[in-house]
Amino acid sequence: MKPFIYLRGLRNAEHTVFGVNDGQKFYTDPQTGRKMAYSSGQQVKRSIIEALELPFAAITFNWEIDKKGVAGMLEPHSPCNPAFTDQLLGGYMKAEKDSFTVKRRSPLSISAMRPLHPLLGGLERETEPVVFDRSARPNDHIVKVYEIKDSKRSEIPQEALEEWLTTNKRNLGPKYFNKNGMTRASGLFSYDIAIDLRTLFCVSTNKLEPELFPEIEEKLREQGWVEGKNIFGRCLICPKEKRDEIIPKLASALINWRITSNQARTFSLMETVALAISDNANQIAYAIRGELRDDRERPTAVPKIDETTKADIFVTPIASSFIAGSVGSADALEKAEEHLIKLLSDFDYENQI
Repeated sequence: MKPFIYLRGLRNAEHTVFGVNDGQKFYTDPQTGRKMAYSSGQQVKRSIIEALELPFAAITFNWEIDKKGVAGMLEPHSPCNPAFTDQLLGGYMKAEKDSFTVKRRSPLSISAMRPLHPLLGGLERETEPVVFDRSARPNDHIVKVYEIKDSKRSEIPQEALEEWLTTNKRNLGPKYFNKNGMTRASGLFSYDIAIDLRTLFCVSTNKLEPELFPEIEEKLREQGWVEGKNIFGRCLICPKEKRDEIIPKLASALINWRITSNQARTFSLMETVALAISDNANQIAYAIRGELRDDRERPTAVPKIDETTKADIFVTPIASSFIAGSVGSADALEKAEEHLIKLLSDFDYENQI
């Protein structure tokens, strides 16, 4: 068996937001000049790790109070302990003064989730304003009005406000607030994952570029991690019983992860349309792709699921909504999960060399 598993997923997103820090993130497609909504690989990875439903390692959040009494946040530290599944799969790094640096690269390489083709997904401007309707219980709400004088903002007293409203024949009824406007993402989005089986359950014991603190290495040995060797050198291998616990949860998380928003009105199911799994990266690119069509006045694109490729393809019933003639099955994702479990379980982690 080859030491890599490649997975491409195709999802439908409807009028949603992947990141809500400063509005929907986007980049500009160099060919079409269109703004493309995306979810970063880091966000996808975090969503996958959260979907594992296993205990997380505790993170230490460091703060420093300076001479002026101002508190500033320093770099957070993880325990760098692969006994925790999120550390084993997600990787870690810790660098402190007067201590050597430990770093483990994640065995999961994850792309951004982006439109399958520039013409099959993108960015839309939010036109619906935020509604603040107080008409049902007007006496239960507070209305404050401010005026600007000498570059300073001050509140208008209630009596003066009522006089102003009467004089100017105005009212301050329910209003809709959308000062800057927001953007949303819609369309067909794909993401790619590469799983390095050589390091998935193996942690290097190389002292020149350490992945483990000495005390953590000692604890792992006490917990049944065994000495082994992979292409990168000597390592500790996760016990089989722990691998057997992690593998089904990892397979499920890779397929069923979700990005959730902290804004209720931007929720989308982001349902999976299709999955392709292979040990060849090119094959998953061929298997699920967008095809450009120039047989019309303006170029268009159509999604394509190519079952002639050397990849295992799993198509859900929702695919027929986007791809003419596509036939999916309701248990496609369950079959994909079973296939992933088999691939992850069949690799010989103890005898790689």
